[in-house]
Amino acid sequence: MPRHRCTVYSESDYDDDDDNITMRCLSCEDDYDPDDAGTCKECYDEANETEEELKRQIQDLKSKVSFLTLSSPLDAPSTTDLVLLPSTDAFSPSIPAHKAVLVSRSPVFRAMLENDMEESRSGTIKIADVSYDALRAFVNYLYTAEAFLDNQMACNLLVLAEKYQVKHLKAYCEKYLISKLNWEKAIVNFAFAHQHNANQLQDAALAVIMENMDNLTKNEDYTELVDSNPRLVVEIYEAYLSKQVNTAATLI
Repeated sequence: MPRHRCTVYSESDYDDDDDNITMRCLSCEDDYDPDDAGTCKECYDEANETEEELKRQIQDLKSKVSFLTLSSPLDAPSTTDLVLLPSTDAFSPSIPAHKAVLVSRSPVFRAMLENDMEESRSGTIKIADVSYDALRAFVNYLYTAEAFLDNQMACNLLVLAEKYQVKHLKAYCEKYLISKLNWEKAIVNFAFAHQHNANQLQDAALAVIMENMDNLTKNEDYTELVDSNPRLVVEIYEAYLSKQVNTAATLI
């Protein structure tokens, strides 16, 4: 890698005309002609080399990711050695997968398949409380690290990611839900995040709620939260009061 990047500093020494100007490169401290490209030639060349090196590294990383990405098992089901089934939908087709992939992606699947459990013996894993589409998207993510999300799918996959400890998928879904967060969704997302230990989403939703405390009791989801989980309502008010105290303390 190049020794340094170039930063430009100019200092002007005026006698009786504007032509007597000294330009100095802050990186190497050499003087250079004001007509040059804003830096001395050596540092300019090194900056270009740095940019080209970064481009090569990025391209190399992209190539590695492409190489490591697995094809969906649905593309070649004959090579798989187990199936997953949404247990709540008896009419859905099974979803093929490879034990080695599931074991490498999830510590829960590892414990399930590397021990003498029913799933390991039968080659069938039944997943409760999930739709076929969500389970298929979940398995596909384990192979490709890609998912096409809407709000519902992001929630479904986050639940599966939490259950099977697929941290990358959980973070991916949280990031998506945070990007779509607004006042209308804040209370629902706060409760959902609390239930599934989605700390980043929970903090983001709570921040939106505290920005709209004047409208809190007017939100339809607030009444439902009071009935279903009053402890969360207490947490909201505790967080708001703590924020008010801290704000007041800074003004003293």
